[in-house]
Amino acid sequence: MGFVQISTREKIIELLTEAGDGFVSGETLAKKLNCSRAAVWKHMEELRKEGFELEAVRKKGYRIKGTGDKVTKNEIRYGLGTKRLARNIHYRETIDSTQRLAHQLVQEGCPDGTLVIAEQQTGGRGRLRRSWYSPKYTGIWMSIVLRPDLPPQMAPPFTLIAAVAVAQAIEETAGIVPEIKWPNDLLIGGKKCAGILTELEADTDRIQAVITGIGINVNETDFPDPLKSIATSLSLASGKKVKRALLIQRILEKLEKYEEIYLQNGFAPLKILWESYANVAGKKITAHTLKGDISGSAVGITDDGVLQLEGEDGQMHAIYSADIEIER
Repeated sequence: MGFVQISTREKIIELLTEAGDGFVSGETLAKKLNCSRAAVWKHMEELRKEGFELEAVRKKGYRIKGTGDKVTKNEIRYGLGTKRLARNIHYRETIDSTQRLAHQLVQEGCPDGTLVIAEQQTGGRGRLRRSWYSPKYTGIWMSIVLRPDLPPQMAPPFTLIAAVAVAQAIEETAGIVPEIKWPNDLLIGGKKCAGILTELEADTDRIQAVITGIGINVNETDFPDPLKSIATSLSLASGKKVKRALLIQRILEKLEKYEEIYLQNGFAPLKILWESYANVAGKKITAHTLKGDISGSAVGITDDGVLQLEGEDGQMHAIYSADIEIER
């Protein structure tokens, strides 16, 4: 579905990435891109404006020494180790909601793995239409389109799979081990640092698209008063600035890997990973569902990702969707 056209600048990124620490001559780039060396130089200047640190050495050529902290297409593509995810990227400086644009792109036939990402959202949202604080140049606000060949009833574990991918990526890049609060929040020290919103477009027998929105507070140093007591960022928790593009790359790589495991073997192999980050099993909780509140002890999740809650009356409840309040 859909055709992805790679721009000349994106091709330069690919060629320099393949070279690693080595140089690529201007002549080689010009030949492979079918353009003049002057055109290559202009593209290099544009990459510098994006924040790339380029080294140019006479008779050797060009190489990338480092990048800035933007989340443009080129920043994400440089060093990205995926086969499918983010081969098609839609970047916006400011957008109302990456989820809204992702839904629009699905209707237009965008390919599997399409990534929508923005520096700022003016109308970011989480579950139950709640707003999401999305300031400029500090966080990760993105939506990923997956097109698995599955029936709709197989969609719920995608939220849990994304949570594992985000938790592992945070641990690797920020050195912090977050907790997963079923089904879609990530916490550090009891405060929310990330949220996941999974939405489905499907026919009666087949998924058309799983659209996974991911919001992460990365380098925020302050929050508005209503959020101060309940929200944190990776930077506040770790005491250091976290490179957003690198975190995005790790999330995408892990999400691709775990989706493939799920498609081949189901959720059971991933359940162990999810449980290693989960903070709910064995705790007293209240599940706020659409049909009312249920209090009791969280037993764990099934191989399908359904929360098992033993009520105060001893009855076992299967919780498919709810807000969870954990007793402290």
